[in-house]
Amino acid sequence: MKTVILCGGYGTRIRDVAENIPKPMVPIGGYPILWHIMKYYSTFGYDDFVLCLGYKSEVIKDFFFNYEIHSSDFTLKLGEKDSLVRHNSHSEEGWTITMAETGLNAMTGARLKRIENYIGNDDYFMLTYGDGVGNVDIRKLVEFHQSHGKIATLTGVYPPGRFGELVVGNDNHVLGFNEKPQVSGGRINGGFFIFNRAVFSYLNDDENLVLEQEPMKKLVEDGQLMVFEHDGFWQPMDTSREYSLLNQLYNDKKAPWVKW
Repeated sequence: MKTVILCGGYGTRIRDVAENIPKPMVPIGGYPILWHIMKYYSTFGYDDFVLCLGYKSEVIKDFFFNYEIHSSDFTLKLGEKDSLVRHNSHSEEGWTITMAETGLNAMTGARLKRIENYIGNDDYFMLTYGDGVGNVDIRKLVEFHQSHGKIATLTGVYPPGRFGELVVGNDNHVLGFNEKPQVSGGRINGGFFIFNRAVFSYLNDDENLVLEQEPMKKLVEDGQLMVFEHDGFWQPMDTSREYSLLNQLYNDKKAPWVKW
């Protein structure tokens, strides 16, 4: 099963931390937050990724295209093209990464629609944001999605109330989805989605299509959106304060998402 990661946004709220790189490349402990997200999924055995690229995509492409150099000690002889000798290996060997240009200004729904062909013949796939980490149990998330037979599952969490609030029924059906609530007291959209292929029928190529607006609301209306409740750690990196928090956790070896 593939893991799709949304990596194309401008990240305007965190420009004071890293103005010249895309938000998913902002480092935590020396590695991009995108790498941390991928590393986390890989600990559950999911290492086939599709990256939805946009703003400064060349930075992400360069990082992974030259990953062997970034992650290894090596010796080379200048003037000899094939002289590079690596002196150590890394545990990311075997990752498959598809880098898809999904548009500079495209919103999340359009980005997802534009990678439909890269899902291949898989019946379902995972999707997450490229700017947040958590200790969501991916194994249990997959089991939950497979058990209910609906098109979509999102992970509901309890962080600060500036994200899309969920109204959840007793049977874990999502009854309402308010992307920008005035007052938040319940669970909110923490990403870590799983979708059946049928979700693509809710999407189109209009670059203004926001996944978290009309498509989600239509899934709710059709009774096709379920919530996987997560009470553990979840933290986006939208501000310099959150950047400092995540780096402090990592440097203190208290990062709940680090399972490697």
